[in-house]
Amino acid sequence: MAEQRIQKVLSDQGVCSRRAAEKLIAEGRVKVNGHPVGVGDKMDPDYDKVSIDGKNVRIVRKRKYIYIMLHKPRGYLTTAADERGRKTVMDLIQGVDRRVYPVGRLDKDSEGLLLLTDDGAFANLLTHPSGGIGKLYRVTVRPRASEEQIIRLSSGVVLDDGVKTKPAVIHVVSDEPGRTVLEITLHEGRNRQIRRMCEAVGLEVIRLKRNAEGPVKLGMLPPGEWRELKRSEVTALSNAAAKAAGKPPRGEAETPR
Repeated sequence: MAEQRIQKVLSDQGVCSRRAAEKLIAEGRVKVNGHPVGVGDKMDPDYDKVSIDGKNVRIVRKRKYIYIMLHKPRGYLTTAADERGRKTVMDLIQGVDRRVYPVGRLDKDSEGLLLLTDDGAFANLLTHPSGGIGKLYRVTVRPRASEEQIIRLSSGVVLDDGVKTKPAVIHVVSDEPGRTVLEITLHEGRNRQIRRMCEAVGLEVIRLKRNAEGPVKLGMLPPGEWRELKRSEVTALSNAAAKAAGKPPRGEAETPR
């Protein structure tokens, strides 16, 4: 949810009128996240905690959000619609009575875990420019990756736009003539990043699958299927992303629909 003036939040929650809230704020009796605030300051009701005279105000949301995990198959675009009529991930979300949107991206030829939600604060937290939570990918490349290429990938490589990637954690799953299967954990999400990283060291990605995002794993969810995240999964994702962004935990997440 977008930030709102603190007096509006207090009024919306039925604590007092806006004018009375402004008086409380002016008297120094209102704090957000433990810090005194002034009249006109704003807060995010989904993220920040507000208190009056040291007592927390319970924020009751007017709606419940939905959080979805989709096993995206290859061949689907990660977008809400496509002007050329190509298949998008929204074609796979049947039975959802909300307008949800993807959190991050997986390119058309990639597969695996994709999150969707109608919670803007949650989505912004997970896509924070600081890099956010680690994302685990299983990547098959050809030809066979050399030790030197793997070291370069893990140390960070300069992409075709001149930007150097952050260090990545890489494990070799299997190594055979003509190809190598790697597990790569990234803490950033540039466009087609793994494919461009591999191209930079002379490797071609022939299969790419995201198996986990932070503490949430794809597990045995079949391709093309989706499920709602558990409350514990939403909370774990939020707290992991907040930690990566240097923010305090969001606390217990709202129960999904």
